[in-house]
Amino acid sequence: MDTRPRYRPPGRLGDSKMELFQDPRANTKLIEAMAEFGIERNRAPPSLATLSPNSSEEEFSRSMAEAESGFEQLYETLPNDLPQDALELEVVEEEESIDGPANSKIQLHIFRPRLRGGPLPGVIYLHSGHMTMLKTMNKVHRRWCISLAAQGMVAIAVDFRNAWSEAGMNPFPAGLDDCCAAVQWVHSNKDRLNIRNMVVQGEGGGANLALAAALKGNREGWGYKLDGVYASSPEISGAYSWSEDRKLLELPSLIECHGYFVNVDFQAYVAHVYTPRSADLTNPLAWPYHATKRDMDGLPPHVLAMNELDPLRDEGMAYYRKLSAAGVKCTAHVNLGHTHSASLIFRRALPEDHMAAIKSIAAFAKSV
Repeated sequence: MDTRPRYRPPGRLGDSKMELFQDPRANTKLIEAMAEFGIERNRAPPSLATLSPNSSEEEFSRSMAEAESGFEQLYETLPNDLPQDALELEVVEEEESIDGPANSKIQLHIFRPRLRGGPLPGVIYLHSGHMTMLKTMNKVHRRWCISLAAQGMVAIAVDFRNAWSEAGMNPFPAGLDDCCAAVQWVHSNKDRLNIRNMVVQGEGGGANLALAAALKGNREGWGYKLDGVYASSPEISGAYSWSEDRKLLELPSLIECHGYFVNVDFQAYVAHVYTPRSADLTNPLAWPYHATKRDMDGLPPHVLAMNELDPLRDEGMAYYRKLSAAGVKCTAHVNLGHTHSASLIFRRALPEDHMAAIKSIAAFAKSV
């Protein structure tokens, strides 16, 4: 009898019942922090059981409201301050209301070091939330912007329209249009903002919008206004309702890490809220995974940062390979042991990882 150890595929590829906390790759400090809130296990949102592709807009809206409430409560409850915060550069915050599409207004939240000097790198921050939910200035996003500004940059968070809100639905391209309007306004006001260049950085759904803004600018002739793109945990495929065979062939992390903080089945419904029209399912401005070499030709430098235990890991890696094949200056890395957006959300548990991510963005912004 052959008793030699045999290869076992990672995560739920090798054990379909594996829980996040059981995965030997998981960061121990991260799991301990998650366990305090019961999110170290593969729990699906309760509303998932009531949804189907034929659910009404009202049913989808109730589900989005439940999901947003849960995340906002988690973000508010999680401790995210650190002792060394007292030693960082003092940061001041201001707001600016700018004109948006269709006579709308877009709120910008601007963070900068209090000490004024010469022009600084500018970072436009597009928040996480699957393009559909979460407040721009919740505790987690606000702290992220402070961390960026404390590295000697001007961080500008865009209050773009989520695809879902209590007031109604704003599907693609509403949020993207807001982000693009903000990019162009910031470029036109660089002197007033005291910034010397401009990169756009997004997390999760915000990374989708950052990558899509670069593609849209490239297509429409204003891409030169962006000096770089930094995409963290990008959510860019819309592949969450694909067959298991196709997922295994193209994006196996959707199965390998399904339920690890991100439930892929629920993601399928979130994607439907963002792109309810079937014509947009392969539109690269909605889902940049589908961009072609022609779409990418001439894009500015990119950095992509993925997390090992994120179901979305492989789509970010695939996008990096596409950028590289298209001749775009780009680099990429994978954060080992991390779930989706871990260094953003779990700052207290992962202080070194949080600071490493911030310093990586700062180094990129200062280099382009």
